[in-house]
Amino acid sequence: MQTFTVIFLFFLLASTLVQLWLSLRQKQHVSQHRAAVPEAFTGKITLAEHQKAADYTLEKGSFGRIELMLGFVILLVWTLGGGLNWLDQLWRGFEWGPLWTGTAVILSLTLISGLIDLPASLYRTFVLEEKFGFNKMTLKTLVVDTLKGAALGVVIGVPLIMFILWLMESAGTYWWLYAWVGLTGFSLLMTWAYPKFISPLFNKFKPLEEGEVADRVNGLLERTGFNSKGVFVMDGSKRSGHGNAYFTGFGKNKRIVFFDTLLEHLTPAQVEAVLAHELGHFKRKHIVKGMALSIAMTFAGFAVLAWLMQQEWFYTGLGVSQSSTYMALILFMVASPVFTFFIGPLMSRLSRKHEFEADEFAAQQSSASELIAALVGLYKENASTLTPDPLHSAFYDSHPPAAIRIAHLQEQN
Repeated sequence: MQTFTVIFLFFLLASTLVQLWLSLRQKQHVSQHRAAVPEAFTGKITLAEHQKAADYTLEKGSFGRIELMLGFVILLVWTLGGGLNWLDQLWRGFEWGPLWTGTAVILSLTLISGLIDLPASLYRTFVLEEKFGFNKMTLKTLVVDTLKGAALGVVIGVPLIMFILWLMESAGTYWWLYAWVGLTGFSLLMTWAYPKFISPLFNKFKPLEEGEVADRVNGLLERTGFNSKGVFVMDGSKRSGHGNAYFTGFGKNKRIVFFDTLLEHLTPAQVEAVLAHELGHFKRKHIVKGMALSIAMTFAGFAVLAWLMQQEWFYTGLGVSQSSTYMALILFMVASPVFTFFIGPLMSRLSRKHEFEADEFAAQQSSASELIAALVGLYKENASTLTPDPLHSAFYDSHPPAAIRIAHLQEQN
């Protein structure tokens, strides 16, 4: 067995065992605290609501562990089991050039992976989410969404794949630098285009109607100096009972979007506080920092790929008999999450830091008490557990645990 194969297996096994251990810790911790509402939420959330959130978390965790083990097996089949090598040899038999062969291999891999994931996706939507009253999606909507997504993948994704493969094949030693510039430009273009051209293909957006909510929103935007292309309400209830709010786009194409489910459950003052939190991300430059970090990581990833592409052991160590530019890209995409898994807690910690900063901005520009009330309402409506395992939360959660976040907000009063 090659050295790189051993290293890959070590990291794959280690990351899988850590994820399993963290999931079991979460299960134990949530179960132990299921019987009583945490003191910070007494009188705000009923025992039945708290237990619903606990049960929802436990069931998602149980299914997640099944998916984890299946993912472990599937990755081994694709790599050391020879799945990718078989797919590569199949398309090589047509004797096309590397550009078309590589594109065919990537598209067929994407299609097969999507079919493998389909049963789990159906279960999550129509069994798990349905059981807890969150699913609003019909089978027709799912089919239409899938077809639209596939069409977008062909129209947008295929040219991008072919562009990168062409650079890898033809642009010489510094192909990876050109690819990084191209992908960065493409990502920025998609960020700009998404709210105006792509998102409306899946959801309906309407301007926020006049009234107290609009008055509070416009007042907040005016005093914080935030300019956007408008405030919109999205028909999130078409697919899910979960509520949310977000910014999308950049530059002059920025939009503020509220899920209709969120507006149904929050008061105007609470909506203002939630928006103030989202504005905090913008004003504290979290979005720009996140984009810069993503661009930097993409730069590093392409540089590593350029080096790995020249190493024969990279291919043979992952079960592929013949080296090629497109197989280097595929193997890197498939294997890199195994090696980067352990930087996840650092990213989560940075995200939680940004959430605290956005909360502080919201407390200054709106009301900490109203934001607390809004968060409690969202925890309730989304069935978010109030008692996550601290280590599991530190590893995965992009937002601070509910009790810690609310205690931090109370200090802002």
